Amino acid sequence: MDEFKYLETLRARARHDEAQAIHNAEKHAEKRRDEHWRSVVADVVADKDAVIADKDAENEKLRQMIASLQANIKNQNQS
Repeated sequence: MDEFKYLETLRARARHDEAQAIHNAEKHAEKRRDEHWRSVVADVVADKDAVIADKDAENEKLRQMIASLQANIKNQNQS
C-alpha cells in the first residue's frame, strides 16, 4: 500500500512538473513574441519619424525660399 501511495505521489509530481514546464514555455514564447512585435513597431515608428523629419526640413526650406521671394518682391516694389 505504501508503495502505491509513493508511486501516486511520483505521478502527481510528474504531472505537476510537466504542467509547470509547459506553462513556463508558453510564457517564454509569449514574451519573445511580444518583444519581437515591440521591435517591429519601434522600427516602423522610427521610419515614419524619419520621413516626417525630412518633410519638416523640406517645408522649412520652402518657407525660407518663400520669405526670400516675398522680401525681393517688397524691395522691388519699394524701388
